[in-house]
Amino acid sequence: MDYLLPYTPGAERAPDKTRTAGQSATAPGRPARLFPLLAALLTLAGCSLAPPYRPPVVDSPAAFKEAPAEGQWKTAEPAENIPRGEWWQAFADPTLNDLETRAAAANQDLKAGAARLAQARALQQNARSALFPQIGIGAGPTRQRSSPASQGLAADADTSAATLWRAQGTVAYEADLFGRVSSGIDAAKASSEQREALFHSLQLAIQADVAQAYFSLRELDALAALYADTVNLREQSTTLFQRRFDEGDISELELATARTELASARSEAIGIARQRAVAEHSLAILLGQAPAAFALPAQPLGRIALQVPAGLPSTLLERRPDIAAAERAMAAANARIGTARAAFFPRLSLTGAFGYESNELGDLFKWSSRSFVMGPLVGTLLSLPVFDGGARQAGVDQAHAAYAEEAANYQQTVLRAFKEVEDNLAHLRLLGDQTQAQDEAVSSARRAARLSQIQYREGSVSHLKVIDADRSVLQQQRVAVQLAAEQARATVNLIRAIGGGWNTPPVN
Repeated sequence: MDYLLPYTPGAERAPDKTRTAGQSATAPGRPARLFPLLAALLTLAGCSLAPPYRPPVVDSPAAFKEAPAEGQWKTAEPAENIPRGEWWQAFADPTLNDLETRAAAANQDLKAGAARLAQARALQQNARSALFPQIGIGAGPTRQRSSPASQGLAADADTSAATLWRAQGTVAYEADLFGRVSSGIDAAKASSEQREALFHSLQLAIQADVAQAYFSLRELDALAALYADTVNLREQSTTLFQRRFDEGDISELELATARTELASARSEAIGIARQRAVAEHSLAILLGQAPAAFALPAQPLGRIALQVPAGLPSTLLERRPDIAAAERAMAAANARIGTARAAFFPRLSLTGAFGYESNELGDLFKWSSRSFVMGPLVGTLLSLPVFDGGARQAGVDQAHAAYAEEAANYQQTVLRAFKEVEDNLAHLRLLGDQTQAQDEAVSSARRAARLSQIQYREGSVSHLKVIDADRSVLQQQRVAVQLAAEQARATVNLIRAIGGGWNTPPVN
């Protein structure tokens, strides 16, 4: 609601011609007439011009499309016996637990986020300080020469310069008319809460990044172990083929083929080692350490058996920190509309000075030297802008547009959150089916390799057939390892998508 104060030009009270010559222009009657106006303005101090803020309404689906109504997915909290703030403990991996603890203590991005949150809280306190009087003290001399007219003397009278010493305290206070100050405080408070939610979003992201980097490292360890076994077996085969070639039992083609397969396996193993080194360096940065100071012993990745229920879509709006941050940004933008509207209305500034003043420094603190000033020391007591070329209206329009932007950002954040949950639910559902099919492929490849070995010994197939079968086993095993790692990463992504673990104690 907008408030307008009527103003009629020429409506000022005419000078009181009955005033005697010795009566001051600020006779007791005029301040008394100002009191009703000041009282009315102070009554409006509690009126806020910000629109009533209502939390946004989101049309949430009744259930996630990718979450079956029955089966392994249930409407419940994930790992109920595990604190939400430490969701990674549900994986029951002591090494991962240790890495998450180290990242929380030393990650530089987290420290920067905590510093940004501290800045937002300081700005909130700074905005809140406007509710209280500003008090200061000062002392010093002034050198001045008064005009003859100011002392009631003749125009050609001679006045001399004098030094005036002052020691005084000052008080300044702006009344919160039309909620101008309180709207700014509300905006700063909402911005601080937004920054806190963003910090928790960053915290969750880094926790997820550490877990994903860890599982990727373990994936490479599993592949390295797989290729180490392959290189060992092919070294034995090459040694055997060399002996048989020396004895004239096989052709040079079979020996060259065996050597090619051995060199190829060694090359793949070196490539895996190169990828692991880079992955280990990336994990070290997440932990806030230099890569040279960090090393993680090899440990092949096992199959992840953790099942994470997605819960109801409506609860996602309460769990995701990025959604909370977007909602607080809307609240801050709404409060700034009130601040922009208040620029159309008067501002009441009360000031005063109390202390001592004297022409002589030695007389400064005598009782007779005391003085005070009430009223505006600088500027005016009550100010009301009249014409500004549309600047204030532009400020209101900008505030409304900023609110519309934040509202759209909020809706987009919610839609993106729903998509991320649906994506990871689909990944895990289909990865389960794919893993089952891949296990069958590995089993069949191993069976084919054993049969080819038997047929080769019986002389019914060439060695090339055996090599093809062994290559197929390696390829199927590699895919199985990659699927296990993808399942672990998708599980982490789902926990992150549902906001697991961000509702931790407030940051100090």
